[in-house]
Amino acid sequence: MAIGRPRCFCPEQALDKALGVFWQKGYEATTLTDLTQAMGINRPSLYAAFGNKEELFRKAMDRYVSEKAAYMSEALSAPTAYQVAERLLLGGADMMTDPTQPVGCMAIKATLSGADEADAVKLELNKIREQYQTRMVARLDQGRQAGELPADCDTLALTRFIITVAQGMAIQVVAGATREQLRQVAATALSAWPGPKPG
Repeated sequence: MAIGRPRCFCPEQALDKALGVFWQKGYEATTLTDLTQAMGINRPSLYAAFGNKEELFRKAMDRYVSEKAAYMSEALSAPTAYQVAERLLLGGADMMTDPTQPVGCMAIKATLSGADEADAVKLELNKIREQYQTRMVARLDQGRQAGELPADCDTLALTRFIITVAQGMAIQVVAGATREQLRQVAATALSAWPGPKPG
């Protein structure tokens, strides 16, 4: 039985390179040429290993969520409701200004695309955000039941507020905001927290 030619590249490393390109340029502005040059492979190899551009982006986004943006899920395990919001906002400020990687948020950059070709990607990203929002509301509900938030606190509205601040920070950092400036924004948002604050 004939054996196919082995791949001459590491798929994991190639995916990391693709993630970097999507993160740097956004989904719409990234071309197949950008991807193949960064990944060090030709188009047939890209299609064979990862599928089309949209499928490659989905794989890259999965890695981004599980690795680069892991602080978001980790924040939900914080001891108190306040610390959930604090870790989400401060973690975002630190991740989005890490000098070793592209600035900003890969998901936000893709969402801001105006091209029709990005519609499916934007729908997928909206689902991811909705899933995270649901998880955060549930976590804040736990905090409310534990007395960390007022009994009449609208945890959905509070979650939307925190996420909106985080998304705004992602846009500001692309416009040149520094880590310190983002942390100041986070501190201002947290000063409006409706429940007790640690310390």
